[in-house]
Amino acid sequence: MPHSPYNVLFLCTGNSARSILAEGLLKGLGGDRFQAYSAGSAPMGTVHPLALATLKSYSLPSDGYRSKSWDEFAAPGAPSMDFIITVCDNAAGEVCPVWPGRPMTAHWGVPDPAAHGGSEDERARAFHGAARVLKRRIELFLSLPLERLDAMSLQAELRGIGKTQE
Repeated sequence: MPHSPYNVLFLCTGNSARSILAEGLLKGLGGDRFQAYSAGSAPMGTVHPLALATLKSYSLPSDGYRSKSWDEFAAPGAPSMDFIITVCDNAAGEVCPVWPGRPMTAHWGVPDPAAHGGSEDERARAFHGAARVLKRRIELFLSLPLERLDAMSLQAELRGIGKTQE
């Protein structure tokens, strides 16, 4: 994959928590090499406030995010994706749109912090736990020599990252 920046789309059902966290983390960690996006199959319409607070706790920008449909990225004129990564179990099993350009795909499932009950502190810990797992996976992704890996090796590495916990 001999070009830069690489476009990465993180997918989840509601596009309010995990995919937003992944988008923000890659934007913060990926530098000029990556453009990060997120979307959902059934977007909630709002971004979870604890997702934004978690990004802020990592000293990452927490504004400009919105919950949006993955249809935006399958439409004509949308950026062509190099990588599409599902971060929740529901989206992994859904029939995805046909993505232009045949991007690499992987599933990096993370428990839904928005579904976590309990006190405000317990819910915040759930968001930080999800962010830690996603941050570790994104760091592993960023360490891959993308320009030197053939497609099969890159696909295997990308999928293997989804098995990494922390």
